[in-house]
Amino acid sequence: MSIEVMIVGSAAAELEQMLRALGVRCSSVALTELLHIAQPGAKPPSVIILDMRQRTSFPPAVALLKNEHPSTGVVIVAKSHDPALMLEAMRAGVSEWVTDPVNPADLKAAVDRVAGAAAPANVGDLFVVGGAKGGVGTTTVAVNLATTLASVCKATTLLIDVHPMGGDAALFLGADPKFSIIDAIENTNRLDHAYLKGIVAKTASGLDLLAAPDQATQASIDPRRLRAVVEMALRAYRYVIIDAGRFDAPIEETLDLASNIIVVATQELAAIRRGARTAQHLRQRHGADRVDVVLNRYDRSAEIGTEDLERAFKSRIAHRFPSNYRLAIDALNKGRPLVVDNHNKLAGSMAAHARSLVGFVSLESSVDRPAGLLSKFTGRR
Repeated sequence: MSIEVMIVGSAAAELEQMLRALGVRCSSVALTELLHIAQPGAKPPSVIILDMRQRTSFPPAVALLKNEHPSTGVVIVAKSHDPALMLEAMRAGVSEWVTDPVNPADLKAAVDRVAGAAAPANVGDLFVVGGAKGGVGTTTVAVNLATTLASVCKATTLLIDVHPMGGDAALFLGADPKFSIIDAIENTNRLDHAYLKGIVAKTASGLDLLAAPDQATQASIDPRRLRAVVEMALRAYRYVIIDAGRFDAPIEETLDLASNIIVVATQELAAIRRGARTAQHLRQRHGADRVDVVLNRYDRSAEIGTEDLERAFKSRIAHRFPSNYRLAIDALNKGRPLVVDNHNKLAGSMAAHARSLVGFVSLESSVDRPAGLLSKFTGRR
């Protein structure tokens, strides 16, 4: 994988020559450019090498850079292992330090580590699940999707609950997390594979959980930092599922990473109206082929039928989960996802949905498509 490296503040050309000899694409700029690179909206390179050999103080712009662009790697080149400067660097989110005399192999290894130079094939798939409105069962869909991928597909799986006001994914999984998504977002400057693994909760269902905060918080989620957390998760897990609750502003930037965006709706007018608007917006911004509408608590005898729903959403309903309120509540109260005990139609349908998303043959049997009345949205009389 090609790594773009920028050398900052170097008075000589030997670092650039060293890296070019190793096949690394790089350029050099003055130290004054670091502040411009740290600005919001700037497009920094994959890796910055900061030459500190002629400096005695640590540039404050490094911390700004890591806050605004947490996925950019930073390598320090210094005369020695100065404890005070190293502490400042660690606080700014820098973990790689190379000293004189600079060994080309050591410098290249440091660059590779901060770049996270993994092959693209090792980057996982992201599924974002959000509701047309509150109360449609988004968490039920997300938890059972993640559980199926972890247990049936035998893949490393992470579920991220991004409800800032307190989500319920931990309850659904019977987990007692010690950390939350807020811990990850507030520490993107030190976020790496080891840190992420240290704050996720292991669950009995076989998946890892990055939970919502246990108590409601007024802290807003920075979209750029959330994306940085998800990008790191995709390098650590085969599948990442986000329980988004609603498709609000903080999640928008992360949706660009998604393999599938799943809109959960039910057969009620408010959910259909809002869901149709949401799905249309998502298709226009992210592409129709990446947006699926699924129907939770499906009742084939309901007045609003599948044909009416597909007219309202201007697309096919990708999947229908049959209504079984008693089973869903029982699973929540036990903290045991439905698909763990796959002995009923609702669990089977949820497992089949997960399989279909990742290329397994769906086992869902055909469902009748009765006509219904939805004249407010379809124009039928």
